[in-house]
Amino acid sequence: MGAESAIPAYYDSMLLKIHFVEFSSTGEASLIAHNKSINHIYRSDNGLPNNQPFISVIDAIQTDHFNPLWREVQVVFNPGFTPRQLFSDNEVLAAASGVNPEIMLDTTNEVYWCPIVGAK
Repeated sequence: MGAESAIPAYYDSMLLKIHFVEFSSTGEASLIAHNKSINHIYRSDNGLPNNQPFISVIDAIQTDHFNPLWREVQVVFNPGFTPRQLFSDNEVLAAASGVNPEIMLDTTNEVYWCPIVGAK
């Protein structure tokens, strides 16, 4: 595993703090191939207007099918939509659906170990 840092993340509009450690590329490939219970962490490297960060969104906590392994899914806002903070996986999935979706989801091959360490 690589360097560890703590970052904020939303789960159902609740702001939490999680450790954020990326696995090596070899470890990531193995986890993706063999672990079918990896959760999703939604991130947007492009950020929000005025150089504000997009705070990651996670799709599970300890009481909701939690596994501390997370596969990164990049949130990309489609043309014509102003990037905004999303606060839950349901909100992310709703923004990606419909005839004219607000966002596109790009599943990456990056996998992280992200235990929840408390409220932000």
